[in-house]
Amino acid sequence: MSQLPMPPIPPELRALMAEVGPKWRENVASNVRMIVEHFSAVLKLAPREGVEVTSEIPYGPHPRQCFELFKPSGEATDRPVVIFVHGGAFVEGDRNRSDEVYSNVCVYFARHGIVAINMGYRLAPDAVYPEAATDIASVVKWAQEHAAELGVDPKRLFLMGHSAGGCHVGCYAYDKRLQPEGGHGLAGVIIISGRMRADNLPENPNARKVEAYFGTDESKFEDRSPVTHVGPESPPTFVAWAEYENPLIDLYCAELVYRLATAKRKGPPLVYMPGHNHTSGIAHINTADDVLGAALLDFVRKTG
Repeated sequence: MSQLPMPPIPPELRALMAEVGPKWRENVASNVRMIVEHFSAVLKLAPREGVEVTSEIPYGPHPRQCFELFKPSGEATDRPVVIFVHGGAFVEGDRNRSDEVYSNVCVYFARHGIVAINMGYRLAPDAVYPEAATDIASVVKWAQEHAAELGVDPKRLFLMGHSAGGCHVGCYAYDKRLQPEGGHGLAGVIIISGRMRADNLPENPNARKVEAYFGTDESKFEDRSPVTHVGPESPPTFVAWAEYENPLIDLYCAELVYRLATAKRKGPPLVYMPGHNHTSGIAHINTADDVLGAALLDFVRKTG
């Protein structure tokens, strides 16, 4: 682990989060851009030593079918590997929301001895349900096939998704129809502020974007929603969400926790992030605010 100090969230940024939080849903797109900008400036101060980064590794012919690999320096044979899937409301977003966000997630894991992959995937309307899950399956297969050269244990492979990325992760992890013949191949799943239901409800400002990926036939939404397919055999799952979320996301994350607990007869590990919003909840990883980060490390190290 790095010996350099982690950058704190400045008081003025905390004040901004406190001001914006209660009004987050009034202008989600603008608030996301603002929080990304502020946290990018903070994350530029975060330590990155001991992390080897390889960019633009293709796993398919589409320009978005690429990923970045973050490896801890030094040799190993049994490290875990975390594949991170970005958000973007199904029709936009990128694995590099900025120069610092979302790579902060993978840098954090690599600094703590865990190999991480920051993957891109095809977006709607070019690729519709279930093509994002198909892309995830391709990267899972790549990680398994390259485990030896990565120095990872293929049985300690985790999927992590934020926002729409959490939905795509859940589709792959919970719906057996979207998995390869040998199963999901996962040791565990991490859902951060995931939109775990397909919906086009009036209170969802991204309803048309959901339709672009899942289609407009509402009769198919239940079957295409990740929470529908949670069962006793679902992989171990960690869930987190922020106090100030995009509409319905906190509701769907809470439903995911309930369904997991009911199916497994034991509640899953979870973190509720007071004071944080939909974007700061993921962007603050690799800062001195380490409640979520420490819980993620604990989950990965103890699972699988």
